[in-house]
Amino acid sequence: MPLVANSKLPAFDRLRQEGETIIPSNIAIHQDIRELHIGLLNMMPDSALEATERQFFRLIGESNQIAQFYIHPFTIEALPRGEKGQAHIDQYYERFEQIKAEGLDALIITGANVTQPDLAQEPFWQPLIEVVDWAYENVTSTLCSCLATHAVMQFRYGQKRQALPAKRWGVYSHRVVDKRHPLVNGVNTRFDVPHSRFNEISREQFEAAGLHVLVENDAANTHLAVSEDGFRLVFFQGHPEYDTISLLKEYKRELIRFAKKERNDYPPFPDNYFSLQTQAMLDEYRYRLLKSLDRGNTPPELPEKLITINLDNTWHDSGEAIINHWMGRVYQITNIDRSKPFKDEIDLANPLGL
Repeated sequence: MPLVANSKLPAFDRLRQEGETIIPSNIAIHQDIRELHIGLLNMMPDSALEATERQFFRLIGESNQIAQFYIHPFTIEALPRGEKGQAHIDQYYERFEQIKAEGLDALIITGANVTQPDLAQEPFWQPLIEVVDWAYENVTSTLCSCLATHAVMQFRYGQKRQALPAKRWGVYSHRVVDKRHPLVNGVNTRFDVPHSRFNEISREQFEAAGLHVLVENDAANTHLAVSEDGFRLVFFQGHPEYDTISLLKEYKRELIRFAKKERNDYPPFPDNYFSLQTQAMLDEYRYRLLKSLDRGNTPPELPEKLITINLDNTWHDSGEAIINHWMGRVYQITNIDRSKPFKDEIDLANPLGL
């Protein structure tokens, strides 16, 4: 079932224009089953705030579960915001106090930009702990994305992320290592996932914490893991929510930083993302950019339209399938299994009771 536009958030109009089915709240379909309410704790900076909304809204809305989905975005007040970003939040986001009072069925926590060597020094640290602790006791399942995974692994399990020799950036092939788990049951046993990070939690760290690794890759290591009970906490290190052009936009930002002398080295290509034809086009662009900078001229425009038509998306369907399984499990617990205590009901060998 589709998303219900339960607010005037611009993301709903943007998704409708892209062809997604969005139901106005005043004509939401009556159902015998209760709708599902999903929280989105969006910790991304202003530049990525709205794009992140759309990416996760899209994944949830494309789930084929029978429930109608109401999404409740909120953020952490301690995060620094510009005037435009704060205005967007003030107008469209809910407050955590309201979220706690009304409750959620599931929660997604996005990544965030960091500025400190230790996550415990970040402004989101204590507020995030409060949200995660509340959700652990009151929400069916919490899905942590990228930086959120690293933070939760540190404050809940004592596992600090480790710095990588170089940025892990690109699209990587992964394989399912535990096919019995319902989050990946029926999903392609090998599929791609984008990554963009300087740090990681290793498989050994997840396992040392008593968690279960479901999807991994030799280069990008663990992508998907779950908590001891198999479902209460779900951890992503990759970005299945990314749009086809997300890595291109990130590459463009790095080119701009280089042109402004904010980075010394010319940015490398994201791994396994650009075709050979596109790489040749970008090599030509590099020549023109360097020549322009040497002469003190304005940098040439990146030929984004030509690049975009040659980009492939090899990860969305599998990401959508995993989110669909996640939403299905949330639906089952909230609408069928409420008579059973959560911690006692999950059998790791058969978490869906099939």
